[in-house]
Amino acid sequence: MPTPIYVAVVDDDEELCRSFGRLLRAASFQPITYASAEALLADTKHPQFDCLVLDIELGGMSGIELAEHLLAQGCSTPFIFITAHEHLNALARARVPGAAAYFRKADSGADVLSVIRRCVGTGSDG
Repeated sequence: MPTPIYVAVVDDDEELCRSFGRLLRAASFQPITYASAEALLADTKHPQFDCLVLDIELGGMSGIELAEHLLAQGCSTPFIFITAHEHLNALARARVPGAAAYFRKADSGADVLSVIRRCVGTGSDG
């Protein structure tokens, strides 16, 4: 039995979390969703994540701040930023070392899955 590949999705949009969860499960990943950066940080029992999908604009700590916090703690898990907005300022701030990609929420789920697969080393077949 293959080792599960855990992907955290941090987004305050409940519908997006549900949709992303379905997409990831269909691609044979194990998604764990969080409504906030603080919720992920408070979950001390989560598995080791293989990839993080972080909404840039969250209430409270932003996805960028979360990524910077995790990097400062020595986290080497690859992460992907997503946003519903395409502010040049947000894009510039999202150029955090270690960021694998930046997507708009309207972008293709297949494109996001492709980057996740590349990050976790599963190739194109999942």
